[in-house]
Amino acid sequence: MSKQPNEKTSLVSGDYDSDADDVNLTGQFSGEPFDVSNMKKTTHNDPSLVGDMQSLYGSTRMLMNAMEAHSQEKHSASVRRASALHGSTQQKSENIVSRAYTQQRDTAVLFLEKIKTNFFEDARSLAEGTIPQSVVVALVVGVVCGVACFFYYTVLYFMLDFLWKTLPEKYIVGNWSEENYWLWIPLVCFILLILVGLTVVFLGEPGDLPYTISRVHQDAYIPMNHVVPMIVASLFSILAGGSLGPEAPLVAICGALGGFVSRRLFRQKYVNVVRKHTLMGMAGALAAFFGAPLGGSLFALEVHSRFGVEYFEHLIESIFCGEICLVVFRYLSGLPIKPIWDLTAQGGRMMEAEPWQVLVGGGIGLLGAFMAYIFALFHSANMKVFASLNLLDNRYAVYRALLGGFFVVLLGLLIPQTMFWGEDEFQVVANMLPASELPNIWPTTGLTGWEMDTPWKAFVTGMAKLVAISFTVAGGLRGGYIFPLMFSGAAFGRVFNHFFDDVIPLQVSVLCFACGMNVAITRTSLASTLILAFLPGEPCAIPAILMAALCSLFATAYLPFIKSQITRSDIDHSLFHEEHFIKDDAIFEEDDDE
Repeated sequence: MSKQPNEKTSLVSGDYDSDADDVNLTGQFSGEPFDVSNMKKTTHNDPSLVGDMQSLYGSTRMLMNAMEAHSQEKHSASVRRASALHGSTQQKSENIVSRAYTQQRDTAVLFLEKIKTNFFEDARSLAEGTIPQSVVVALVVGVVCGVACFFYYTVLYFMLDFLWKTLPEKYIVGNWSEENYWLWIPLVCFILLILVGLTVVFLGEPGDLPYTISRVHQDAYIPMNHVVPMIVASLFSILAGGSLGPEAPLVAICGALGGFVSRRLFRQKYVNVVRKHTLMGMAGALAAFFGAPLGGSLFALEVHSRFGVEYFEHLIESIFCGEICLVVFRYLSGLPIKPIWDLTAQGGRMMEAEPWQVLVGGGIGLLGAFMAYIFALFHSANMKVFASLNLLDNRYAVYRALLGGFFVVLLGLLIPQTMFWGEDEFQVVANMLPASELPNIWPTTGLTGWEMDTPWKAFVTGMAKLVAISFTVAGGLRGGYIFPLMFSGAAFGRVFNHFFDDVIPLQVSVLCFACGMNVAITRTSLASTLILAFLPGEPCAIPAILMAALCSLFATAYLPFIKSQITRSDIDHSLFHEEHFIKDDAIFEEDDDE
């Protein structure tokens, strides 16, 4: 990839090399110089192709005018300084400074005059970063990722049905004694766990969600050599009953495809343009998977940062790509776009919300954040144990998977509700339905016939799920923990609702607890709110869920679980990550290097 301008490059900063007698002037908006010659000019940012100042509007033009006036005011002082430094004549000093200031004004135009006034002119050229190009790329990436999601979904659910329904019903029922049915669980799981380890050993590192986030930050794209290992390892992991779902693998796969389409098909070179297309793929994956295009797309952008959407300039195009991917995936798979959970058993759907319920939602969100904090402490200790055993080395991936999987299988035998990622199991737990309603595991009774029919058992189920998530991750299995965390939150929400069932709607208790836990770990307050309101079809619960999300986000702001979630280096100063002391007129001043 060609050299890119530094992300911290300011509006008018520049490091201008001239002849031996020239003065080197560097703008001080951010203190980070760049070489203009390395900035590739295109039809939408080259001053010679854009035209005059009439293409600038609003505050942008005002800023440009102010910069022009400032340049003229500073011109005389700079000439005198150049004469003093170089002992040159007045005329020669004027020529030196004039060339430098001309370059500086061109640099400002280079950054400010980005958008043309003619849509069709950009449409003909498909200039980098323009709206027509973004629309075309979003269409292509959305279709590609929609097809990829369809194939992944088809294989996953075919194998789920084959391993956990067809085979046992055909070969186990009637051939084994009923008291031995539980043996099917460890038999299938341990075979698949071995396959997970072998995949890592022979196909290579699949990556995970933190790795995916780090690549987007550092490289703007996800390497394609992780796609095949991720597909295979994640499928084996999910089919083995691990407490991780397909959302993170789909994000990595579609994000890699988005970057690949950008770099190979459209030959994009700019880091931020390639990053936009990578985020399009990630947004498409989650929009298709959740069936909620706005919530899914927001999740793909929020998850990269610890406090809101920082890649905000890519938001609209990513949501558009999410819509395209959703249409393609749902059409190919024959899935309708509708809620998948029903939480109306106790009192019907929420038709309205009281103001006090919003405050209650915030309190429940804090409880969810606390449980997520307990989980984070346990998981940190768990990972240290695996590290002390030298199992984090990929050479020992099979042993790692077997050790982590042993505890996952043990918990699954004792509490079968903890098996798998929890998307379909959420309905069973939230409504405290009998274990026979569990959609994936066979036999649904496990070893002990556990039924989640009391608040105490709901609490145990929620804790067991958190332990299962930790050992699934520690065991090197691949997948996402969005739905597993929501599942655990639903179990704890049922405990909370037991004490206030006559006052607080079930939807508020369950959804706010699930949101509080998920936000504390993933840092996705807006997306989690929209997703958890859409999946059960409860729009009136949004105010309470949002309050739960925000309270959880604030409470855990200094406890990041995903370490690769970092602040953008080009806006860290505006987010109070660094202290800056400037003069009143510093925006138009330059440091004197005398």
